[in-house]
Amino acid sequence: MHPLNEVFKSQAVLEDYKQSNFTKGHLAPCSHMNTEEDKEATFTLTNIVPQVDKSNSGPWEKWEEKVKKKIKPHCRGEMYVITGVMPYESNTSLINDRVAVPEYIWSAYCCPTYKIPNGLKDKGSINMQQFFPTYGAVGRNDPNSNEKIVNKTDTSQGYDVREMPLVELENILKERMNKEEEVRLFKDSCKKDKTEI
Repeated sequence: MHPLNEVFKSQAVLEDYKQSNFTKGHLAPCSHMNTEEDKEATFTLTNIVPQVDKSNSGPWEKWEEKVKKKIKPHCRGEMYVITGVMPYESNTSLINDRVAVPEYIWSAYCCPTYKIPNGLKDKGSINMQQFFPTYGAVGRNDPNSNEKIVNKTDTSQGYDVREMPLVELENILKERMNKEEEVRLFKDSCKKDKTEI
């Protein structure tokens, strides 16, 4: 059997996205990478999920840029980011009868060592301190989904992103996955080892 046939049987391929009305949404964003090699690696289909363009190029992209431009500069050392998806609770949506379309996309980061200059505010209204050491977000990938997790606004055409503390995101994931045990995305909830404030 041809190796490409084996790949086709086990994962998405480029043909799945053709004429699907979905973009190839990155889990690890290209814009968060430092080297050309790392940026190129983000385009593999194992780092891709079907995402509606109005989400991918709209509110979700703004969340990714916020993490990069406003939060990452305050990290001293490594910053860890986890991104995942939430499938539909029922009636799984598929493209090409093969690739599951997520209802929501979520992301969380951990910055165990950080420094925020006194009085620094985002756009003059949000104190940056609330975003450390961890924070998360859930973004809508379907404008017709209910508003139990993320409310809709007129400005985002139903593709809104809701920012939230890590524990709130973990509780949403626990409930959505019907888990009895706690969901923990980062060891010790991103314990502050050498935090500078």
